[in-house]
Amino acid sequence: MLSLALPALASAKELPPPQELRIAHIYSKTGPLEAYGKQTATGFTMGLEYATGGSMSVAGRKLVVTEHDDEGKPERGRQLLEAAYGEGRADLAVGPTSSGVALAMLPVAQAHKKVLIVEPAVADAITGEKWNRYVFRTGRNSSQDAISNAVALDQAGVHVATLAQDTAFGRDGIRAFKDALKQGKVVHEEYMPQGSADFAAARQRLVESLKGKPGRKVIWVLWAGAGSPFTIADAELKAAGIEMATGGNTLPAMVQFNRLPGMQGAAYYYFGFPRGNANMWLVSQHFMRYNEPPDMFTAGGFSAAMAIVTALKKSAGVAQGDMLVDIMEGMSFDTPKGTMTFRRDDHQAIQSMYHFRVSAGAMAGRIPDLRLVREIAPDEIAVPVRNKR
Repeated sequence: MLSLALPALASAKELPPPQELRIAHIYSKTGPLEAYGKQTATGFTMGLEYATGGSMSVAGRKLVVTEHDDEGKPERGRQLLEAAYGEGRADLAVGPTSSGVALAMLPVAQAHKKVLIVEPAVADAITGEKWNRYVFRTGRNSSQDAISNAVALDQAGVHVATLAQDTAFGRDGIRAFKDALKQGKVVHEEYMPQGSADFAAARQRLVESLKGKPGRKVIWVLWAGAGSPFTIADAELKAAGIEMATGGNTLPAMVQFNRLPGMQGAAYYYFGFPRGNANMWLVSQHFMRYNEPPDMFTAGGFSAAMAIVTALKKSAGVAQGDMLVDIMEGMSFDTPKGTMTFRRDDHQAIQSMYHFRVSAGAMAGRIPDLRLVREIAPDEIAVPVRNKR
């Protein structure tokens, strides 16, 4: 009996390993957006673990993730994706961090007819005029950010002055915010160079534009990166009946919100808001592994992983580009934020956002103290379709 078993055992050992399914993750491991990129990478790995039940495989195919540093440089990102789809034999790709890099990468996905899941780059053009059918985005776009903030603030008699960076991000966001206001009114727009530190002159113009206006008066800030426009909030502003409002950001950036109890806005993600199983797992595991809560880009990377695994399960592990496109158009999938759905028209993930208020008792600390006012449902965030399909 033993002699009969040995050949079978030997042949089992000679079987080839399960076929690999290769995913290229291209993001800013270094460069100005390094912190965002690292969060995304952490979330992506954790998302694959959660979605596959720890097996890191789908339909018997092992998921192999290769990481590539685009350094925040568009041409480098384009070259990396070209190489990943080519000699790297990547079946699909995810990333990048920078919108400029993403826009450079889009034509490469189209040329190779392979899926690129954009996470977390936000420029509207990615799923707008520069889009092609192989591009899907799990991350929110600039319009979703801006429209959700308009929904959170929009009331009859509200007068708003806006402060934003003089960039495509800033101007696109203000345009979307204005278009989404149905009852309130924007009375002034203030744009400043990226990284500005002195807001005194801008503050004066913003205050003058709101002086004498009846009803609720709000300065809405759309800002990312260096600079702290919230320093303009002081006793004089409060005495004039002018309040500050803004969108969500990373946890370190939102810590400064604690000095403005009662301030409102809308956020893409805050670890304490969603109550679904995926977020509970992410939050608990992130605390256990890193001794801190997950941030917004961590949740984004997790969502991208969930989308990929959902699609591959539906395709029985086949990663052929056009097949995946057909599966993913209109596909719904679970995420730490709940259910997202890839809109058929432009493959933008339609998703909830969160109307928040800074806690009345907020105090200085390492974590922003936010309270959920309500979840803003996807059907309340009417993002225009801007592509040319």
